[in-house]
Amino acid sequence: MPDFFFLPPMNIAGDGALDAAVDQMSSQGFEKALIVTDEPLHREVHATKPLIERLEAKGIDYVVYDQVTPNPTVAECDEGAAIYAREECDFLVSFGGGSPHDCCKGIGIVATNGGSIRDYAGVDRMRVKMAPMFAVNTTSGTASEITRFAIITDEEARSKLPVVDWRCTPSVSVDDPKLMEGMPAGLTAATGMDALSHALEAYVSTAASHLTDPGALRAVELIEKSLVDAYRDGKDRGARSDMTYAEFLAGMAFNNASLGFIHAMSHQVGGMYHTLAHGVINSVLMPHVIAWNATVAGERYAEIAEHMGIERQGRSTDDVVQDLIAKVLAFNQAMRIPVNLGEMGVTDEDVPHLADHALADACAATNPRPASVAEMQALFRRAISGEGIPQRSAAA
Repeated sequence: MPDFFFLPPMNIAGDGALDAAVDQMSSQGFEKALIVTDEPLHREVHATKPLIERLEAKGIDYVVYDQVTPNPTVAECDEGAAIYAREECDFLVSFGGGSPHDCCKGIGIVATNGGSIRDYAGVDRMRVKMAPMFAVNTTSGTASEITRFAIITDEEARSKLPVVDWRCTPSVSVDDPKLMEGMPAGLTAATGMDALSHALEAYVSTAASHLTDPGALRAVELIEKSLVDAYRDGKDRGARSDMTYAEFLAGMAFNNASLGFIHAMSHQVGGMYHTLAHGVINSVLMPHVIAWNATVAGERYAEIAEHMGIERQGRSTDDVVQDLIAKVLAFNQAMRIPVNLGEMGVTDEDVPHLADHALADACAATNPRPASVAEMQALFRRAISGEGIPQRSAAA
C-alpha cells in the first residue's frame, strides 16, 4: 500500500508570518474575507487587530463572525456559512486556535458543498473542496491550521463529529510566534499537551510511516525541551518558537498517520462536557492509553521516551514505558492539570455513552490495540478514578 501525505499547499511560519500571509491574500486577488474567531479574542483582548489593520492597509474588505465557542457546534457552522453567502465573501480567515479553525472548516465545507456539516462526518465524504481558507494560528497545540480534520460538536447527539477529508485542508497555514506571546498559561498547557498527544498517537498509530515518524519524534524533543518554559514565561520567545514548530511537526504527523484512543475518547468527553478543554482531557487520558497500548506498542513508546530524554540503554522496555508515563504525569503536575477525569466532573453514569461513541470515532480505527465495549468502559472508568496510574510524579 502506498503512503499518502497531506499538507496545505502553502505554509508560512516564523516571525513576520502574518505580514506575509496578508501579502498572499492580496496577491491572490481575494476581495472579501469572513474572519472566523471567538468573542474574547476579537472583542476583549483585541487580538484580531493586527490582522484587521493589515487587511485594511491592503484594501481587502472583511466581515467578522466571532461567535465560535470552545467546542464549535453544528449551529455555528450553519450560521457562519449563511453569513459567508449573504455577505458575498470570497475567502475565509480563521484566527485563533483549534476551535476557530475547526469551525471555519465547517463553514467552508457547508459553503461549497451545501447541506449540514453532519453530512460530512467520517472520512472523505465531501464532493468538492471547501472555500479558500487562510488559517492564522495563535496557539501551539491543535495543528488544526494544517490538518484535514475538523471536530464539530453535535449538541443533539451529545457527541462530536470528526470530519476527516483532504478537501477541508486549509489553503494556507500561518504560524507567527509573536501572535502566541499573549497566550495564558492554562491555554499554553492545554494546547502543548494536545501537541504531545498528537505526536505520541501518530507514532504508535497503525498508519504510521517513514513519512510521519520524523515529525512526531522531533515534536516530542521540542515539547520536552520547551513546553514547561513556555508555560512559566509566555514571553520566552525561544520556548514559544520551539512550541510553534513542535505543534506543526506533530500536526504533520497525525494529519497523515491519524490518531488513536486518546482522541477517540477525548472527543466524546468534550462532546458531553462542553466546558472542558480538549488538551486537558487528552493530558489526563494519556497515561491510561499508553498503559493500555504498551502490550503491543511498547517498543514504539520506548523510542519516544528516548527522544524525551529518558535513558534506555540496558533497561527493559516495560521500565522505559513506565518512565514515559511518569514523564507525562510530571508535565501534568508542573502545569496544574487535574489528576483524573472525576476531578473534572466526569461521572461513571456517562461511561456507556462515552464508550460506545469512542469506539465509533474515526480516530479509534488506527489505535494499535483494539478494545471491546467492556474494555473501553473499563478504560474510561480508570481515567475517571485515576486507578492504576500514580496520582502524582516528580516535577518536570
